[in-house]
Parts: sequence; C-alpha cells; structure tokens
Amino acid sequence: MKFKDFKYERPDFNQFKERVIALIQDMQDADTASDQIDIIKKIHKHHSSISTLNTISSIRHTINTKDEFYSKENGYWDEYSPLYSEIELMFQKALISSKFRVQLEAEFGILYFKLIENSLKVFSTEIIKECQEENKLVTEYTKLIASAEIEYKGKIYNLSGLGPFKESKDREERKESFNLYINFFKENKEKFEEIYDKLVRIRHEKAKKLGFNNYVEFGYVNMNRMDYNKEMVANFRKQVEEIIVPVARKLYEDQKERLGLDTLQYYDEVYEFTSGNAKPHGDAEFILNGGKKMYSELSPETKEFFNFMTENELLDLETKVGKQGGGYCTYIPEYKSPFIFSNFNGTSGDIDVLTHEAGHAFQVYSSRHIEVPELNFPTYESCEIHSMSMEFITWPWMELFFKEETDKYKYKHLASAMKFIPYGVTVDEFQHFVYENPQATKEERNRYWRELEHKYLPHKNYLDIEFLEEGCWWFRQGHIFSMPFYYIDYTLAQICALQFWKKMNYNREEGWQDYLAICKVGGTKSFLELVKLANLISPFENGCIASIINEIKKYLDKIDDKKL
Repeated sequence: MKFKDFKYERPDFNQFKERVIALIQDMQDADTASDQIDIIKKIHKHHSSISTLNTISSIRHTINTKDEFYSKENGYWDEYSPLYSEIELMFQKALISSKFRVQLEAEFGILYFKLIENSLKVFSTEIIKECQEENKLVTEYTKLIASAEIEYKGKIYNLSGLGPFKESKDREERKESFNLYINFFKENKEKFEEIYDKLVRIRHEKAKKLGFNNYVEFGYVNMNRMDYNKEMVANFRKQVEEIIVPVARKLYEDQKERLGLDTLQYYDEVYEFTSGNAKPHGDAEFILNGGKKMYSELSPETKEFFNFMTENELLDLETKVGKQGGGYCTYIPEYKSPFIFSNFNGTSGDIDVLTHEAGHAFQVYSSRHIEVPELNFPTYESCEIHSMSMEFITWPWMELFFKEETDKYKYKHLASAMKFIPYGVTVDEFQHFVYENPQATKEERNRYWRELEHKYLPHKNYLDIEFLEEGCWWFRQGHIFSMPFYYIDYTLAQICALQFWKKMNYNREEGWQDYLAICKVGGTKSFLELVKLANLISPFENGCIASIINEIKKYLDKIDDKKL
C-alpha cells in the first residue's frame, strides 16, 4: 500500500482508555504467565494503533505545515499525547509489578523492563500540563522555522532552499545567501529566545516534580543512557578536545589555503574547493534511481528494503515552501513501514540524507519482526550508528551520483566527519550548562555558546557580525529545542561509524555481517552491548579515538586536495 493510501482518522481517546484499562485489569487477574503474555500482546497492538495514527498525522503535517487539517491534528496530538502516555503508564506499572515478571522477562527481554523502569521515572500524571505545554512550544519552534520565506534572485526559498547558494563558487553569493539565512534568525531572535526560555523552565519544573535535582539527571534517564553517565561523556568531550579539535583545525587551515583566502569566514566554511563542492549530477529522480541501483547491488537485504520503500512511496525528498526543515526517518508500526523525510536542495547533503536516513530505515525494516513497539528502534545513540555507518558503507557507489567528482565528495565527507564531532560536543556541553543553570539569562546562555565555540571550534570567524558574536548560532539547531540531550549521540555514533569505515577498508564482507547483525536486533540491546555485538571499540574507552585518527589522517593526506 502506498503511503498516500495509509488511513488516518483521529482516534477516540475515551474508547481507547476504556479498552486498555479493561485489558490491564484482565492482565492483573490472569492466572498464568501464558494468559498474561497474550493480554500484553493485545495491549501492545492497541498502543501500535495509536502510534501509527500519530505518526501518519505527524508525517503529513511536516510535509506541509500549512495544511489546515493536519495542522489541527498536530494540535490534537500535542494535547492528547500526554493523556495516552498516562494510560501507558498504568500498563507499565502493572507490567513491572507482575507476579510473572521472570516469565515476562524471558518472553520480552530484560532490556524492555529496564526501559519501562526508566519511563516510569520520567513521567507521571503530575506533569501532564507541562508535557502539553512543552509539545506546543516545540510545535511553535517547528512552525517558526518552516515559516521562512526568503526572497533571493527573484524567487522565494525556505531555509533549506538557500543551501546551493551557500555553497556557490561566487564568494559574494555565498555571503549574501548566508546573511539572508542568518538574518531570518536575527529578525526572530526574541521569538527563538522566548520559546527556549519557556522550554528550559518547563523542563526544569518537570524534573523537580519527579524528584530529580535538575533536567540533566532527567535527560539521561529519559534518553535511556544505561551504560554511561555524564562523567563518561565529559571525558569523551575531553578526548575530542585533545585529539580531534587539532585535526579539525588543520583541515580548516588546509581549506583556507586551498581556496586561496587570507581568512576563512563563516560563509566560506561549507565551500571546500575552488572548483566547487561535489554535487549530485541530477535531480531527485536521478538520485532515487541511483539509490535503487546502489541498494540492489549492496546486498539482497538492502535490495528488498529499498524496493519496498520506493514501491510504497515511503520517501518525501524534495524541499518546498511550507515543508518542515531537516530530515528524519520514522516508523509506522501497523504498516511495518519506515518513512524517510528530507529536503533535497541540489547539494552533496542530498546523498548524505539518502544514505543516513536509509541507514535508520534499513535498521527498523530489518527488525520489524520485533512485536514490542518500544524495541523496533534501539536507543538514540545506537540508532545513529546504523545511519552514520551506512553513509560510509555505500562509498563504493558514490560514482553513481558524483561521477568525476567522487574523490572530491569522499574527501569532504571524511573531513566533514572530523569537523562535525567538535561541533557535536559543543551542542552537548551547551545543554549541560543550560539545564544545570536553568536561571541563566538569555545573554548568559548565548555568551556560554560563544565560549564553547572558542574552545571546540577555534576556527570560527564571524567577521564582527554582532548577532553571531553574541553567540546565537545555536538557534538553528532544532535538536536543542525539540530533543534535549539528543546530540552527543551523533558524535558517539560517528566514532563507531568511522570504525566501520576502517573495517570495510580491510574486510568488507566481515564488516557488512557485523552491520547486519546490529540492524536485526533492533532495540533489544543497549548501546555498549550493540557496540560489542558489532565488534567495535567503545567510544568511551581511552585509545578508541586514537585507534582511528591515524587511518583517517593517512587517507586524507594521500589525496592532493588542491587538485580536487
């Protein structure tokens, strides 16, 4: 069935509540573990049904935020999601106190119960009002970003649509388009700061109500970080500062020399070569056709997966006015269908999105046999191993998209991974500061961001642009608003993905089997368990970063980047 034919109708909350509460009572009254397991599976189906409707509504709203029907439905889910969570809470409490707990763990897995115990720590009926308000504020941010209609060269663009101009060979065009991009955030500075200020206060109140000292503690439980703590993350950031920041800094210095510039300005950073950045040699249809060939040749499993995605129209790729920015992959449980959303804009990022989001989609497609809804996807940092590794696993097919510019693309892709990690830890450390200091003023937050840029991104040169010198670059990072603490995940996963890159260079078949293994287990293993299953070194282990950095430097050094 094609996505356009997936049925959506607003569910009846009271009917759902009545049915599930009755099933919970039956579950508690069950005389045998077998009977209880059967009832639990029925409750899972009800939750999958609600999740399916919520997801379909959300996808259609993000495709067109101006659609009145789905805009209203989005409002419904903002208000009612916490109420559905309240019913799920009742189920979870009954589940973990079951007299058949041992048998249930054998059936559904121990990790499932650990995840439930975590979810019970971060939700209660006391915070429904705060959750509803938080949802509305995140929607407000999303709509604000999607509202951008920027006139340039006689046409109207959203923020993603300006992407190709920001990578233009013409430096003046880069500067103009970048300044138009930045100006949108500058013009809406008070709105962004007000939304975030309210979000910080609401999140702090939630954490305090549930007995946490602050939202940092809440955030780690909420993100299901069972294998590691904030001290281990701080040590990881320290390794990044000591080992990766100098490498990234040299890459920026090389870029400046390659471009023949006296100073690398903020609008030059995404422009890598005087001949222009590598671009896909065709439109969205060309990219999709290349994707079909690539995934059909990669493995039988990826061929089946990508055929399923294209035949059922489970990708919405092109940017357009009114469409939410960014890219994501989600899962529609009742249809056992992943969905990929992106904003193609004619840059190499289109291919990164195709491989990155397809990595997520392939993982959840590979584990759709898992009937427990909470276990289709693993925890966030584990999810990003699948996506970021797929970016490198597909390197042998990059010529399909970039033709004679393939080496240029690969150089930039690998170098960009090194440049990204310091930015990723900047976002993470910023959020630790914000939620450990919820009373900090807007100015103090911005100032701290700029201090972190000096620490991790010392190349940053804003040419005395006051708005950026104040420390407002973070407004553009949607995760900071909508998914607090979801960012260190990318950096941890990037280290794992780079290990896969190294592994594939030496033994491709072994590397692919390791990758396939971690896709099939879905969310049944924790982050470090998954790392172990993939035969990788933990990013927290001293020496892990050092184990890949020389290989990366060697690859980059052997390329004469000035000739690209």
